[in-house]
Amino acid sequence: MDLGINYNGNKGFRLLSIYERLNKGEILEKAQLARYFGVTQKTIQRDIDDLRVYLTGTYFSEIETTIKYDKAKNGYYLVRFEREWLTNEEVLALCKILLESRAFCREELDSLISKLLIQVAPNDRKKVGNMIRSEQHHYVPLRHGKYLFSILWELSQLITKSEMAKFTYTRQDGILKKRVVKPVSIMFSEYYFYLIAYMVDRSMDFPTIFRIDRITELNGTKQFFNIPYKNKFNDGEFRKRVQFMYSGELKKITFNFSGASIEAVLDRLPTAEVIAEKNGVYTIKAEVYGNGIDMWIRSQGNNIELLQENLTRF
Repeated sequence: MDLGINYNGNKGFRLLSIYERLNKGEILEKAQLARYFGVTQKTIQRDIDDLRVYLTGTYFSEIETTIKYDKAKNGYYLVRFEREWLTNEEVLALCKILLESRAFCREELDSLISKLLIQVAPNDRKKVGNMIRSEQHHYVPLRHGKYLFSILWELSQLITKSEMAKFTYTRQDGILKKRVVKPVSIMFSEYYFYLIAYMVDRSMDFPTIFRIDRITELNGTKQFFNIPYKNKFNDGEFRKRVQFMYSGELKKITFNFSGASIEAVLDRLPTAEVIAEKNGVYTIKAEVYGNGIDMWIRSQGNNIELLQENLTRF
């Protein structure tokens, strides 16, 4: 669209246009800019220098935001502070994780990927999009079909405020139960998001785990709770000890492993420690929550021999 603006001599419009294009991630050649605006390359160079002065005065240092020249591409581009923007490689990795997780319905998944791709420079956006296009097209969401963004945020707010929550929970057998809990964490595992919480109506040393897509009628109670510091829930420590998100008491197990990959065992059980090895048979001890570990042991068949299992009392 021709607005009848004479850029020749109108430095303000030139600077705004150049900065806007740089801001979008474009790589700008000096000769092309000179032809487009009808000015000399020296004029464009002065414009670039003026923009550099502006950025230096606006940000604390050139490390944060500056205009650099790429010899290979014969053009200028805007460099932003690393914390503000994701690289092409980082966007691709995050998209792959989202697609593999199958955690979100298609609408939420597409929204997330679109926003991630905006982080990619326009020149490379199509390239990154093509890398995931087939996988995104054939994406199969989970059967529950629930929108999760809103409830994840609501639960996070309750956790931050240490506010008791009440909700209706659909058990695996389809029975509905009313629950009032002290929410302490949200975790993701094996396709699903989970709420980690302590039951209000009974005393337990260990938390209860709820699949978030089965929670409905969520509300805060305006009642707040306090957990003594020494008993504070530690997300990282809990995650290291829970298998398949099955809750239960903390226990120590010792077993022999004779399978092909000891590395796979140590990756599956972050608390695992090899205490002996003989003729390719490893003796391992680990600390775990609940009965989820039993499912994993059964899945290993004859590769595992359980030697000892003891509850850990606090």
